[in-house]
Amino acid sequence: MDVRIEQSWKEALAAEWSKPYFVALTDFVRQRYREAVVYPPASRIFAAFDATPFEDVKVVILGQDPYHGAGQANGLCFSVNPGVSLPRSLVNIFKEVSMDTRQPMSSDGDLTRWAKQGVLLLNATLTVDAHTAGSHQGRGWEEFTDAVISTLATNRDNLVFILWGSYAIKKGCMIDRSRHLVLTSPHPSPLSASRGFFGNHHFTRANEYLASYGKSKINW
Repeated sequence: MDVRIEQSWKEALAAEWSKPYFVALTDFVRQRYREAVVYPPASRIFAAFDATPFEDVKVVILGQDPYHGAGQANGLCFSVNPGVSLPRSLVNIFKEVSMDTRQPMSSDGDLTRWAKQGVLLLNATLTVDAHTAGSHQGRGWEEFTDAVISTLATNRDNLVFILWGSYAIKKGCMIDRSRHLVLTSPHPSPLSASRGFFGNHHFTRANEYLASYGKSKINW
């Protein structure tokens, strides 16, 4: 199967493309794009991988679903297109970045700038029907993104995995904590941010870890 994804990822995940679950997932996704409004745009489904090649990954931030409102999702978790008003979870992320790094709070919700520095902004499910949260869950994306996490955890060393909320934290069970730093906290959504997301210092902790292994820090 010819999957339009950045070449290093195409090779790293080669075992997945012909598996029955991925073939069925591809059929389902193609059908949904024909029949309904689906986000992100089809050309952006693998945008996180295209922006951050396999060997460039230093940090993984795991989200759940793409945004399902018009014009928001751009294929990077928590990120929105330039000029789009910031979702509340992203506002809280920027608040924590500002408090943690003592930098002014950003108003630019396009996180491509993080991706280009080695932050893989990965949603567990890569597509969603418009205005229907979770509509593409249980169709195979979770198995695919498990393979992404496992492949990184097995074939790379000294990565930072940032897992916010119980859903993301469960995905971390396959990560060897002796080889990687795993940072967990409540989700940045307004419902849970005050229960431990604020003050988690994940951005400076990630940079301290990267620096300790001779890697350049992320300009959050």
